[in-house]
Amino acid sequence: MTDKCVCLLSGGMDSATVATLASKEGYECYALSFDYGQRHKKELKSASEIAQRLNIQHKIVMINLEDIAYSALTGHGEVDKRNIDSIRSEIPNTYVPSRNIMFLSIAASYAESIGAREIFIGANAIDYSGYPDCRPEFYNKFEIALNTGTKAGNFRIRVPLQYLSKRDIVKLATKIGAPLELTTSCYEGSDLACGHCDSCQLRLRGFMEAGIKDPIRYNSYPDFYKKWLENI
Repeated sequence: MTDKCVCLLSGGMDSATVATLASKEGYECYALSFDYGQRHKKELKSASEIAQRLNIQHKIVMINLEDIAYSALTGHGEVDKRNIDSIRSEIPNTYVPSRNIMFLSIAASYAESIGAREIFIGANAIDYSGYPDCRPEFYNKFEIALNTGTKAGNFRIRVPLQYLSKRDIVKLATKIGAPLELTTSCYEGSDLACGHCDSCQLRLRGFMEAGIKDPIRYNSYPDFYKKWLENI
């Protein structure tokens, strides 16, 4: 019998890569996305399109964090625009307090209900914005908490991109055929990616370092990516 897994699917490049990877490993994947009061819904549209492309089941769970979790991503202030070299110097205002704790708890509830024991998440602790709930120690300890506080126990949180750079993620995604053209990473959520938020810059640097042009459309590019495009 095929093993089941729950994949957290945000609609971004990392989660799409992880969902593709889980499918390639032979899991019966159940993708889970969250409508949590974020400033835009474009990522949910992307998540649905990715799940459809991968032919995996997909649920969108509604939880309202807008009133309790103060973050630029829940409408409290404008998204920080930082130079690529200053990212990770401090935790940005796009950090949503305890978001991954809540998402993983709900994923565990879903997994326990359907008989899955593996939970996949596309977190990364190399090229990221400095969020504390992306660090390896968080996932190691939270896995212990899940196995202590559930009837089923024996859960495993899979974080396959944990120690990969964005360059390596782009290379892996390309190799396994992840639908990168369907993904969205921008914090702003406009029709075209802004090209200047932390997420856009980290993504574009990853593509640049991998020597692959990003397939999605941008409103404008940061200088480092413009210079690279001029020379390819």
